[in-house]
Amino acid sequence: MISVEHCTYRHRHQQREEKSALDDVSFTVERGSLLCLAGANGGGKSTLLGILAGLLTPASGRVVVDGHASPGAEDDIRTVVALVLQEADLQVLGATVEEDLLLGSPPDDEEGATRARETAARLGISHLMERPVSALSHGEKRKLCIAAQLACGPKVLLLDEPFSGLDYHGILEMRAILAANREAGLTQIASTHDLEPLADLADSLAVLRHGRLALHGPVEEQLDRLAELGVRPPCSWTSGRRLGPWR
Repeated sequence: MISVEHCTYRHRHQQREEKSALDDVSFTVERGSLLCLAGANGGGKSTLLGILAGLLTPASGRVVVDGHASPGAEDDIRTVVALVLQEADLQVLGATVEEDLLLGSPPDDEEGATRARETAARLGISHLMERPVSALSHGEKRKLCIAAQLACGPKVLLLDEPFSGLDYHGILEMRAILAANREAGLTQIASTHDLEPLADLADSLAVLRHGRLALHGPVEEQLDRLAELGVRPPCSWTSGRRLGPWR
């Protein structure tokens, strides 16, 4: 479904040398699976999501998403990939919840409108349809962003730090959304610097460190190496492994 092949990306700065944000990164993601993309801030996670979303172009190497390759087919990639930003306020564009949900559909697209309403119901925000987005909580805005992207019918959903700023109830709701998407067969990549709420949901784990892929594979096989890479292992795993199988 997704193949990242020797992908390198460099940030360009005026009057300064180019800086590599990603350096020779390669991995694959199976269709319908959930990849946890971990690493410290500044490690290249958001840059990689931007490339996978067709918003950035690799300096060398390539990514292939559902048969569409970048460089070259960024427009096609954007038709099958949805990206949810970390900052919800940057992505909410409608005046009300309903207006925001319908922005991805033409005015006369009844099928799109129906899909938007069904997605709102699935994510538990139907009762907010007439509410101004300015009156939403942080967690409600995050769910609205996800609902708006899902309403477009993507094959791949990318989420940048989906648990950032959420309270305990919001974390549980976000976990339920990711689990339901996985059950429905949607391919997902979620970035995080905190594995605690995500690791047990994920099929595989990739860790970026200073722009390079430090590890990749099934979650249970990678947890022993996290501390040496500057990533805190989930507390549930640290204590639970003394008692028996982690999951």
